[in-house]
Amino acid sequence: MYHLNPRGRRRPWQRILLILLGLIGALTFIAVLVYQIPAVKEYVNWRIDELRARIKYAISPPGEAVFTPDPTLVAMVQETMAAFTPTPSPTPTPSPTLGPTATVGATPTPTFTPTHIPDQILLSGIRHEYVTKRNNCGPATLAMALSYWGWQGDQRDIDAVLKPLPTDKNVMPYELADYVLEETSLNVIVRVAGDLDLVKQLIAGGYPVLIEKGLDHNTGWVGHYQLLAGFDDAQGHFNAYDSLNGDFTDGKTLLMPYEIVETDWLHFNYTYIIIYTPDREEDLFRILGPDQDETSNYYKAADKASIDIFNSSGRDLFFAWYNRGTNLMRLGDYAGAAQAYDEAFGIYASLDADDRPWRTLWYQTGPYFAYYFTGRYYDVINLANQTLDVMEDPVLEESYYWRALAKEALGDIDGAIQDLRTSLVYHPDFEPSIFQLDRLGAST
Repeated sequence: MYHLNPRGRRRPWQRILLILLGLIGALTFIAVLVYQIPAVKEYVNWRIDELRARIKYAISPPGEAVFTPDPTLVAMVQETMAAFTPTPSPTPTPSPTLGPTATVGATPTPTFTPTHIPDQILLSGIRHEYVTKRNNCGPATLAMALSYWGWQGDQRDIDAVLKPLPTDKNVMPYELADYVLEETSLNVIVRVAGDLDLVKQLIAGGYPVLIEKGLDHNTGWVGHYQLLAGFDDAQGHFNAYDSLNGDFTDGKTLLMPYEIVETDWLHFNYTYIIIYTPDREEDLFRILGPDQDETSNYYKAADKASIDIFNSSGRDLFFAWYNRGTNLMRLGDYAGAAQAYDEAFGIYASLDADDRPWRTLWYQTGPYFAYYFTGRYYDVINLANQTLDVMEDPVLEESYYWRALAKEALGDIDGAIQDLRTSLVYHPDFEPSIFQLDRLGAST
């Protein structure tokens, strides 16, 4: 209640207070209205999520957590595997992070005819996009790559299909490829073991190259996508389109030194994605040569990882061993893959906490395959627990899925059903979880 002065008038400070309260109310009302604008809401939520993550990671540094394979279980499984290699379960599992091969008709005999590589080239016609919200570099980079081929959409169109929930941390390469195949008239191919010369061959042939790579960001190492669309040998750099960094006004591009691209690309097994029109498939396969065949490509990648192991140290050595595990897993050698991942995690533990790439399982889920199919169910559970526990939001559907399979294998059916249902909270149409729940006679 306001007290009037003897003359019945409010004092000056009372009038000022009323004006201030009115202004605050008006500004609050305007702020609420502005917040309803989708672009503003996306931006504000992104910043709030980023702040929450920084607070969480400052209180409990995720790099301090270390996964250690059970040595007793490792020895027991190695002894068993020496005499027997189990056949992988016929039930569907999530596609590994490297994705499908899109082909039309019969696959030509693998051959390689080098494309003439100029000293400098820059492909035109790419429409740049910055990310509109957190963890959206996949849709944004795919939108840029598709724009080169005349696609008129933007990252929000892709986002609505691949990342309908804002908490989703990552879009896998195979999901990007699925979008191209299902939502456009274009074709796509996902491969690993890329190298700088191949990227130049592809760009010279008229194909921008979408790569998956590592990136040291605000809260530590993260996965990232980037589109390479040109190069300059005299300057030693690629011309990149990046959804996070760079000035792209007036035809500018981000200049990425060759050695930086190669180092960061190693973190994701040198994964690359090529989009093309169906009529250009034969031309693309001519450039790819043996790499057009997925199995041949993984044998090459396993050899490349072995070379990297001998030439790397520190964090890069962790990724080299991790890549070897991924390639062996894709070739069906689960025992060899598990051993390679064990080596990788051993090196991970020796790294400084601030240098540990603790988000690796967000993007590359190969260890779950390898440990599960060699009967190391407790390692699957422990790895999933650690991966989920250090997150500000435990939202990785793949980790819940694999933990569910391991729990079922150990007889915990109720726990498996609970994990499968949780995975669908974060990815409602995750087909592997839906299949497993149906198989277990549980509703979604």
